[in-house]
Amino acid sequence: MEPDCDNNNDDKMSCLSADTDEQNTSETKTKKPRKPRVIQAPLKSCYTEDKNIFEIGVDEVGRGPLFGRVYTAAVILPKDGSFDCSMVKDSKKFHSKKKIDEAADYVKKNALAWYISFEDEKKIDEINILNASIKAMQNSILKLDPLPKYLIVDGNRFKPINNIPFSTIIKGDSKYMSIAAASVLAKTYRDEYMNRIHEEFPMYNWKQNKGYPTIEHREAIRKYGVTKYHRMSFRLLPEQLKLVL
Repeated sequence: MEPDCDNNNDDKMSCLSADTDEQNTSETKTKKPRKPRVIQAPLKSCYTEDKNIFEIGVDEVGRGPLFGRVYTAAVILPKDGSFDCSMVKDSKKFHSKKKIDEAADYVKKNALAWYISFEDEKKIDEINILNASIKAMQNSILKLDPLPKYLIVDGNRFKPINNIPFSTIIKGDSKYMSIAAASVLAKTYRDEYMNRIHEEFPMYNWKQNKGYPTIEHREAIRKYGVTKYHRMSFRLLPEQLKLVL
């Protein structure tokens, strides 16, 4: 027998309790925990505050792919506040080719100096990918005018050059504007290179996978073999493969 909620006080309390329990149960079932919102800290405009110190941001793109060149860029940005920091971010955070191309154009027009270098798959196989990346970085640095007084390098490995002081910064492309600018230039130049050689070997779909070890890329290697662009010092597939000529 259900309680008479209109005439009995005890029954009213029972009804109220039942309604509340039902409401709480309903809320418990439907309420989902919210994911914490991650707020990205703004990029710092420079590492050294001294405006008289030409500071270079250095980054590379293409260490992980199974083939082709590794690209590096070195960038000097002005410290007078004239550079629009909203135009640039870590190259991995761009999801539109148009936007990253616009950012690259802005960097080239507004940086005090910039230079892009690369080392190809033969040099990578000869001296390994880390040394090839550092060699390309050093070349980018030495081509700049004026020569820098301080370097900030993305990552945790670098070799001194010309006694220029430097700092290595893990995830520096998401912390400092000049490193982010360098990552944008290196990525846009490597992507352009990828699009060109994709036409030579379209079956690997490098235009899409950028040479990284995706399932699609490795299946294409298994089916068609390796090309003259593949890095033979890398683990392409467990079995021995033939060169496509």
